[in-house]
Amino acid sequence: MRKLTALVPLLLATLVLTGCQTTALQSAWYDPTFTGGPMHRITVVAAGLNVANRRLAEDIFSQRLRALGVEAAPGWSVVSDEARNAPEPFTEALRRAGAEGVLVIRVLGVDTRTQVNTMMVTTTTPVWGGPGWGGASVWATTTVPVTQVSQYNLVMVETSLYEVSTGRLVWSGITQTLNPSDFQRDVGGFADVIIGQLAARRLLGAVR
Repeated sequence: MRKLTALVPLLLATLVLTGCQTTALQSAWYDPTFTGGPMHRITVVAAGLNVANRRLAEDIFSQRLRALGVEAAPGWSVVSDEARNAPEPFTEALRRAGAEGVLVIRVLGVDTRTQVNTMMVTTTTPVWGGPGWGGASVWATTTVPVTQVSQYNLVMVETSLYEVSTGRLVWSGITQTLNPSDFQRDVGGFADVIIGQLAARRLLGAVR
């Protein structure tokens, strides 16, 4: 079983969260033996060298969670940059904040793919004929192959929910994002996909 402390070195990787025009969940894992119940207080942690994008991603996820009644905090407000670099300070900062769970977002990679499609296109051109000027026209039909080449980007992101008190991995999912464009808009869509999955598993609970 993966522990929270084993994750800390991964938090040093660059976060390339560029959002998503189209995000789909490719695979997910859930611990069926988890009996901790819904989590009411969650800290969102994103890894990366781009501080602005990292904080924006944490803010957007936290806002979406709070909209469901969950007491959510962005990682930048709970865990210092120094604390992210070592297991014990990282976990201690989460515990001091009263977090029951920590939602960790990590980009696995960006894959640029090329798609080549060939289709037959029929064209017609007039061929003038007939006696004298202005005679009847004849249309010649020609079928030619036309090749279209397009490129698109796929961003693979791993999002994992850990129980802070035990370091236990409770849920993890891999998403695939097609052609990210606008960061703020598209991260919101990505957050909705992840949070929807967590809510469906009854891992989120509103603070009363």
